[in-house]
Amino acid sequence: MSKRFTARTVATAAVLALTAAGLGAPANAAPSSSRTFTVVAEDGVAADTAVAAIRAAGGTVVSRADEVGMFQVSSDRADFAARATAAPTLIGAAEQKAIGRKPKLDRVEQEHLLAAAGARAGAAGAAKKGAKLDPLDDKLWGLEMIQADKARKIEPGDRRVTVGVLDTGVDASNPDIAPNFNWSLSRNFAPDLTDVDGPCEVASCLDPVGTDDGGHGTHVAGTIGAAANGFGLSGVAPNISLVELKGGQDSGYFFLDPVVNALLYAGRSGIDVVNMSFYVDPWLYNCTANPADSPADQAEQRAIIKAVKRALIFAHNKGVTLVGALGNNNEDLGAPRTDVTSPDYGADPYPRPIDNESCWDLPTEGPHVIGVSSVGPSGKKSDFSNYGTEQISVAAPGGWFRDGFGTDTFRTDANMILSSYPKHVLQEEGSVDADGNIVAGFENSVFKQCKANGECGYYTYLQGTSMASPHAAGVAALIVSRYGKAQGRTGFGMSPDQVEQHLYRTAAEHACPEPRLQQYRNEGRDETYDAYCAGGVNFNGFYGYGIVDAYAAVKTPLKPNARP
Repeated sequence: MSKRFTARTVATAAVLALTAAGLGAPANAAPSSSRTFTVVAEDGVAADTAVAAIRAAGGTVVSRADEVGMFQVSSDRADFAARATAAPTLIGAAEQKAIGRKPKLDRVEQEHLLAAAGARAGAAGAAKKGAKLDPLDDKLWGLEMIQADKARKIEPGDRRVTVGVLDTGVDASNPDIAPNFNWSLSRNFAPDLTDVDGPCEVASCLDPVGTDDGGHGTHVAGTIGAAANGFGLSGVAPNISLVELKGGQDSGYFFLDPVVNALLYAGRSGIDVVNMSFYVDPWLYNCTANPADSPADQAEQRAIIKAVKRALIFAHNKGVTLVGALGNNNEDLGAPRTDVTSPDYGADPYPRPIDNESCWDLPTEGPHVIGVSSVGPSGKKSDFSNYGTEQISVAAPGGWFRDGFGTDTFRTDANMILSSYPKHVLQEEGSVDADGNIVAGFENSVFKQCKANGECGYYTYLQGTSMASPHAAGVAALIVSRYGKAQGRTGFGMSPDQVEQHLYRTAAEHACPEPRLQQYRNEGRDETYDAYCAGGVNFNGFYGYGIVDAYAAVKTPLKPNARP
């Protein structure tokens, strides 16, 4: 998921926090006594009625999303949140405030960079290599695993098909991204917040589209739709259109308002597929009434749950196929452990027993979301990947640094997922120098490709369900390209229910391993990583309906009335 985008614990750097992105005032505005809140109305409450209740509680509506009953509100009343929560027409209010900063390196997605130098010796050892298409495609074992290299001979993607990358942004200057980047549809919904993102790069604090100061979104975009142009590497669906939906901060956090607004925009604009590799912070699970939480925190979480679910339903009903990372918490989402990590910022965490019936890991556990688990080159479930028959839909290559125990590929970068990445982010991370050259010691984890005119692209390895989800999103885009029809004002598309059914029906079935209780002691993991695979060949907790198969998806005739 982004630097924290793993439907929950750490997938790249994205976090869908329950606060908003500050759309009402510049992020660098002068301090004042006024605070900003996200307020969500109860079901069935008219927007004007909710606005009246907000005013009565002492708030001023700054912006509103009537489709989901969500309002951005400013107030100088110290008791505004309590007054809003007490109003019978309002669910609750979540204050927009900094909740912390992302770590310099993500512990899951960038595990290879955190590994000791000695343990990484010989990191050039390669996993199973894919068919060479673009120069770096021989490092993309994931393309071969899902047969995307064969699929493009039948269907490389249709330019009319749009895939929204709801992430930290997309670096459209990369020569593999530029040919497929849709400038007219791309939007930034997440202005920089100086308290978490640092100084604004532009006066408005709203970064221009086509930029990515986090890196996660560019990596996701490359996996979905990097062009097959004889340069760098190619994506699963190399001829589709990539749409930047910047809902994450530069620092990798995802706040409620930008994410909801991005989903609403996707629905209104006729986006075909949206990839979501993030989760809502600072709570590992958002619960309706967890006894361990304070009344204020309970109301805040109820507001988040309602707003995110409404936005997902709205997008789906408008024709958007929703694909999400299942999460990197090595946990069965149907039998969650006691949460001892929340809140993970802003206050000390405390034990929170999780009731599976009233707590959700969002957006992956939200309505209509295709949840994707991660596998390594061997096909084994990545140790960090969430799983479970309750929430999983399919599996896809997400990488696993520790795959291949007992072989020379064990703990090598090539076990992970290679994709596009912004040069300046690599420079900030220390793997590329000021002159744009790869720093010694990073030759096996960072790659540079240049054209004769001096134009260069950069690529690096990451792992996580954040990397698995875009493989599935790419296959979904191929399905729409292959079987979509003229419809609506956008002129082309396909029912998301039909896309989902075909994705499941054509996935490569994968049985549970034996023994079903998988342990990762050889890989250096303790008992908290133990995972039991329930289910049969057709559907199980590790692989869902199977590993997505791009070739089968575009070759198999569509069954209009099929059900998985």
